[in-house]
Amino acid sequence: MVTGAAGGLGRAIAAALHADGWPVLLTDLDAEAVAVAAAPLGGWSRALDVRDEAACAAVADEAAAEAAARGARGGLGLWVNNAGILVTGPSWEQDAATRRRVVEVNALGAMNGTLAALAVMRAQGHGHVLNVVSLAGLVAAPGETVYAASKHALVAFSIGTLADLRLAGHRRVHVSCLCPDGIWTPMLHDRLDDPGAAASFTGTLLSPELVARRAARLARRPRPVVSVPRWRGAQVRLFDAMPGVALRLAPLILAAGRAGQRRQLRRTGADQHRRNPAR
Repeated sequence: MVTGAAGGLGRAIAAALHADGWPVLLTDLDAEAVAVAAAPLGGWSRALDVRDEAACAAVADEAAAEAAARGARGGLGLWVNNAGILVTGPSWEQDAATRRRVVEVNALGAMNGTLAALAVMRAQGHGHVLNVVSLAGLVAAPGETVYAASKHALVAFSIGTLADLRLAGHRRVHVSCLCPDGIWTPMLHDRLDDPGAAASFTGTLLSPELVARRAARLARRPRPVVSVPRWRGAQVRLFDAMPGVALRLAPLILAAGRAGQRRQLRRTGADQHRRNPAR
């Protein structure tokens, strides 16, 4: 079960899981788009607003029943919380409605999905919730403050919930966090001229297919927190451990991010020219 699967990373994760042998239910707010995405992967899709707790619970029950009917041993084996939105700019420029929407989708939506899945998985005795976070969940990201705050909340919720599961004796129910660097998906396609998004371009942009393959491996072997690439996770954790140093280096880091935006703009411009040489 994958949320936010109509396109971008969610669609790539669904395809990677399908290739790995999983029967995959694709969900998204856009029912028509997710149906198109699901067509080559078995055609199993549903409209889902992750902010709706009852809807998440209903989809979890349906996924478990349908998985059993399709012959998947054990019912609901994996739930991937991928749905998310990005807003940029200083926190004081975000109005209350924007802040609420980001937190409701990125944090509360993933909590709804996690708890809906765990209600099924705890009863059946096994299962895995994989929460797609971001490197922004491991370090404060200037220009993406509200987004990063929502992702920090998801990391804390995921690790705390995993600890609670172990304390309650659930050894075969897992919660993992996947924290990738910037990914070249529609979330960033229109951010090449946005100085608030510079933090997402400080590393090497990843392809959704690469991150999806890592998600499929994590589905097979759960771990509490995995960063992609690993060295970037170590780097941002170092900055998080030394906030004073990170603040002093912020101008240099963001300058590197703006240079990354310019490189990607040149690259995408060259790609567009190759596709349309007459223009």
